[in-house]
Amino acid sequence: MDGLELLKKDWKNQEENLPHFEAEQLYKMLLKKSSSVVKWIFIISLIELSFGILLNVFFMDKQFWQEVDNIHLKTATIVIYIISYLITAGFVVFFYKRYRTISVADSSYLLMRNILKTRKVVKCYIIYVLVSSGITMMLFYIYSLLYTPGISENLEEINWLVIIGIGVISILLFLLFLWGVYALLYGILLKKLLRNYKELKNLDF
Repeated sequence: MDGLELLKKDWKNQEENLPHFEAEQLYKMLLKKSSSVVKWIFIISLIELSFGILLNVFFMDKQFWQEVDNIHLKTATIVIYIISYLITAGFVVFFYKRYRTISVADSSYLLMRNILKTRKVVKCYIIYVLVSSGITMMLFYIYSLLYTPGISENLEEINWLVIIGIGVISILLFLLFLWGVYALLYGILLKKLLRNYKELKNLDF
């Protein structure tokens, strides 16, 4: 049992004669815990952005760009990556600002509002990653079918419903795996924030 749980238990046992400062102690502990959670959300998103950049630099060699050019997606790929980096960087900056804001919150109302806002944006970030990844993968899959030598010449013999169905199922399975990873990374942190939010609602200053 951590310090917060012990303090809550003691608070309930002495509820009739509860001094005001114990509520303030609980608030400070919840503030510290919430700040720590948001700091980890910021760190994970920053690591994710850095890892993505390093991975792309490693794989984006001359052969990669030649293959992308062969399926007529070189310009689109550049635009997609630029937009993706900008949006992800925007989320990282937001998480950092949330961390700074929560760290200096001077009332339970402000802290609760910032917790809810952080949870909402994290969920939006996960949805953005899943949707953008799905659209990008489907785009590359279709263009690969249309312009890859050996496949494009035999398009008339291909059952499009089957081939598109295989692509959609494969992409959905990958996105399901990706969602599982995000649920593990961010889900635990979001649950902690929700628990802190509920505790704050029970505080009476």
